[in-house]
Amino acid sequence: MKNKFLVLLLILFYSIFIANAQHSYVFIGSYNFSKSEDTAGIFVFELNEKNGQLNEITSVKNVLNPSFLTISQNGKFLYACTDTKTPNAGSVSSYEFNPSTKKLTFINSQKTNGENPVYLSVSKNGKWLTTANYNDGSVSVFSLNVDGSIHPINQFISFKDSSINKERQNSSHIHSTIFSPKEDFLFLPDLGADKIRCFQFDSSKNQPLIETQFPYTKTITGSGPRHFTFHPNGKFAYCIEELSGTVSAYNYKNGKLDSLQRISTHIKKYDTVLSSADIHISPDGKYLYASNRSIENNIAIYLFQKNGTLKSIGHQSTFGTIPRNFAMDKNGKFLIVANQKSGNMVVFKRNKKTGLLKKIKQNNVVLKNPSCVQIYQY
Repeated sequence: MKNKFLVLLLILFYSIFIANAQHSYVFIGSYNFSKSEDTAGIFVFELNEKNGQLNEITSVKNVLNPSFLTISQNGKFLYACTDTKTPNAGSVSSYEFNPSTKKLTFINSQKTNGENPVYLSVSKNGKWLTTANYNDGSVSVFSLNVDGSIHPINQFISFKDSSINKERQNSSHIHSTIFSPKEDFLFLPDLGADKIRCFQFDSSKNQPLIETQFPYTKTITGSGPRHFTFHPNGKFAYCIEELSGTVSAYNYKNGKLDSLQRISTHIKKYDTVLSSADIHISPDGKYLYASNRSIENNIAIYLFQKNGTLKSIGHQSTFGTIPRNFAMDKNGKFLIVANQKSGNMVVFKRNKKTGLLKKIKQNNVVLKNPSCVQIYQY
């Protein structure tokens, strides 16, 4: 009887611990066009895992145009592309997040040597940060300290290509930096050159980017590769092509991409340049989601086939305009969209069986020009 009581007591304490220990926080960057003590650029909300409500807990001022955010593997540090959309400027900034005090504290910033940084990735071991500089088509690599601070730039490589669209592809425009599943390669979608560039990544070297046997994969002319992601099984990769409104699927092995499929992200066909934006795969590896800006303002939803190809199963309105960025929590329960032009954050509950999305009736969260959203569970 005594042992049974102790077991029940332990279960009760464990349940309370789990309930109190798990908290999901949503980090949002915005184009605030003002670096002052009066205008916030980074916002932190707590996501209620039961009803999907967003509750603001803190914000950061004195930061200019944080266009993209990423969070370290351990959740301690947040890194931001800063000083974006500013002539002859571009930087990366680091912050420490304390889930106990719910405070986001500035650590330091470093120049990228490139203009208009729009994407960054942090290695799983927390030692490296890579940044895509859009305007001048370059990539910057920084080493990181254990306290989350950023060293001055370790490596900088720029590209000088172009493609068919004279307005959008007059020069190289690196739009994202994505580590391979084993982090032995780094992929750089180049919207301006219609190429997905690739470098070997050697974490032991001071300048980790090394030329590889397959320096790039050529995409369809005028497609404009933008964001890129790998399937959880590591065998397939997917690139959303901004200008053509398509997703290209690839077989992946040892730094090499082999074309597998190309599929439209839109409901209809359009005889115009499009503006697709972001791409993510559900944690269970069953569904892929891609956002369309401008004409349709929706999320395209695909079901994975066994061979890595995609089957379109529907589209979900984002209830706003210009869905630049979106994110899913690690359990795949919620998907949150940042509608840049309309300025509203929309939370969807995801049906894990069907992959479809349902808008949650939540408190109205309106932010000026939200550019990026990231979710981390502590």
